[in-house]
This record gives sequence, C-alpha cells and structure tokens, in this order.
Amino acid sequence: MLIQHLQKLKLKERRMHKLRLEKTVVKALEKINEPYYSKIKTAILNLAKNPRPAGYKKLKGRAGFRIRIADYRIIYDIFDKVLQVDVIELGHRKDIYL
Repeated sequence: MLIQHLQKLKLKERRMHKLRLEKTVVKALEKINEPYYSKIKTAILNLAKNPRPAGYKKLKGRAGFRIRIADYRIIYDIFDKVLQVDVIELGHRKDIYL
C-alpha cells in the first residue's frame, strides 16, 4: 500500500503545468532591472512545477492568484484540469492593483 502511494506521488511530481504568458507580462519583465529581473523570471518558471508556492494568495475581488517578489507582484490563473498556468499581469505593487 505504501509503495503504491509513493509511486503515485512520483507520478504527480513529474507533471508540470504549461506556462502561458500574456504579451504585457513579457514586455513588463523586459523593463525590470537586475536583481529583480532574475528573481521574477525564476519565480515565473517555478510556477510550472508548483503553481501554489509558499506565500501565494488567492485574490479577492477578481479572479486569480498572486505571488510577491520584493516590491513586484505576479498575477496568474491556475487551470489544474489542463495543467496550465496563465500569467496575466506583472508589475510594481503600487501599480498592479489599479
């Protein structure tokens, strides 16, 4: 029984969500300087492995989730049935929730 459970966990670990980035997210990322650029890029890529990382929050008043990277926010949706993460918005915390 335990072996079957561990095998199922290993299968789940192999599954990665497909990432889809809005064009505005790519443009916003290009405008961000180091060291934030690398941290944000890594965080976005890690969403494919774990779309619910430590510190993620479900947004209130609108669809989606958010993660914080320093003063920047990444807004995204998760579609578990099709294993897809759509990154909708990226921006500084003072501008992102307007």
